[in-house]
Amino acid sequence: MRMYDIIDKKKRGGALTRQEIAFAIDGFTAGEIPDYQMAALTMAICLQGMTPEETAQLTLAMAQSGDSVDIS
Repeated sequence: MRMYDIIDKKKRGGALTRQEIAFAIDGFTAGEIPDYQMAALTMAICLQGMTPEETAQLTLAMAQSGDSVDIS
């Protein structure tokens, strides 16, 4: 999987899979994906929008990328 392909897919209006979203978030938080590529993906998302499923998967991937606090 390549970030370029994920950006291109979104730029053309395609829906991203859970695996593609996780690849982008995990790679970015690990420092493997540069800022300019994440900015390009963000712009593609801004222009094309996201499905409710994509939004849910992005939210989960971002929440799981860092530490969680148990507030129970």
